[in-house]
Amino acid sequence: MSAVSRSYNPFDEDEEETRGGGEVCGAERQRYLQQEVLRRSVATADSTARSLSLLYESERIGVAASEELIRQGEALKRTEQMVDKMDQDLKTSQRHINSIKSVFGGLVNYFKAKPPESKPEQNGMPEYYGNSRLKEAVMSSKDQDSKFQESHPNLRRLDNSDSDFSNIDSISSVQRDACPKNQCLQAYHKKIDNNLDEMSSGLSRLKNLALGLQTEIEEQDDMLDRLTKKVEILDVGIKSTDKKIRQL
Repeated sequence: MSAVSRSYNPFDEDEEETRGGGEVCGAERQRYLQQEVLRRSVATADSTARSLSLLYESERIGVAASEELIRQGEALKRTEQMVDKMDQDLKTSQRHINSIKSVFGGLVNYFKAKPPESKPEQNGMPEYYGNSRLKEAVMSSKDQDSKFQESHPNLRRLDNSDSDFSNIDSISSVQRDACPKNQCLQAYHKKIDNNLDEMSSGLSRLKNLALGLQTEIEEQDDMLDRLTKKVEILDVGIKSTDKKIRQL
């Protein structure tokens, strides 16, 4: 009995319990870290998806602004052509007035002269596309629009309920039980990489839209300056013609 007492160590059980408890704590901590890594991956995928959706919406706004600017350019071109036609008609009227004011023989010759052939009016105005850079940027964004909606049907609107990753806790718990080790994490990392690649392409298209818009605005500014000068010249001509008519 004394031998048993001498060989008995009262701390052996504590050491065994400590070792067992340490293993349990280590396993729990490992599971917690795995869940935390997966949770952060889901959150990152969610964030990049929303950023991609915002970028997509910005691109749609850029396309709409570009199309409106092109329509404005078409209206300016049509106005400039109308002013040019008015200027030609005014010059023709001035020639007629000068003929009427000439001597009687000149007046007779005027009425006997063959009337100038009038050019047939065009049925439609030439279509206005804007500058080539803006046209290409708009076409590229429109082409990408359909592809985006096909690959991201849930990101058509900025709605939390439509997100692929709207419920992080439930997704992580399901994935933790159903997916083999590391496969879920790899899937989310792949999703993040794909979103980042699409964001990079989207930013490039937005840049092209911005440059095209800048070029179009500069060209339309030049058109407005040219149109303003033509209108001023036309106004002077109209006043001069009106004065000549009053003197007849």
